[in-house]
Amino acid sequence: MFILSLTYVKPNDEADRHMEPHMAWVKEGYAKGWFLASGRKVPRTGGVIFAIGDRTAIEAYVAADPFTLNGVAEYKITELAVTMAVEGLEILKG
Repeated sequence: MFILSLTYVKPNDEADRHMEPHMAWVKEGYAKGWFLASGRKVPRTGGVIFAIGDRTAIEAYVAADPFTLNGVAEYKITELAVTMAVEGLEILKG
């Protein structure tokens, strides 16, 4: 499993200008079966996506995020070897 932590490097109004294409990109990540959960950080300094799949493919997909392409946010990708999960979240153990 991967934790994709994105941090805004431009003001929120700049992020807002690119939010629609970014959200289309997020929805496509769900459609591909890679994204499991996502949301904004509180306070709003970026966001987090929980993902599964091949690291190389995930990295390439992150590089194609409109936030990345427009210099709005930077990503940190952390791989996590899940060893325990509540019932129903066994998919995280990958």
